[in-house]
Amino acid sequence: MPFFMVYGSKAILPTDLDYGASWVRTYNEQGAKTSLEDAMDQLDKAHDVALLHSAKYQQALRRYHSRLVQGRAFNVGDLVLLLVQSNKNHHKLSPPWEGPYIIVEVLQLGTYELKTIYGKVFVNAGNIEQLRPFYP
Repeated sequence: MPFFMVYGSKAILPTDLDYGASWVRTYNEQGAKTSLEDAMDQLDKAHDVALLHSAKYQQALRRYHSRLVQGRAFNVGDLVLLLVQSNKNHHKLSPPWEGPYIIVEVLQLGTYELKTIYGKVFVNAGNIEQLRPFYP
């Protein structure tokens, strides 16, 4: 089917030519022209069917993914871990998370101002993608 969708005709294998497949032997030029017109109609139909299957697959994939995604939000005072942004002075066995930090303020949906447990406030806000809940 993909070969037909790209080239508009069936694939002719070298073995079909060598051993004289019946559809290769019955080929004539006049019939090929009408056959090409029919094939173009079939190509449009095959293209529409492929688009329909692709859309159906993407919808199913989106439903599956949305089912597994869980919303996450933090409140002021929650303890969180922050993803390490720089690997400088870290080796491969270093933990990927640092903290715990306390959420001081919710700046926007998904953006938080953090401070250390010792009271130092971060200038850069933490994005929800870089935060994980901390369970003491």
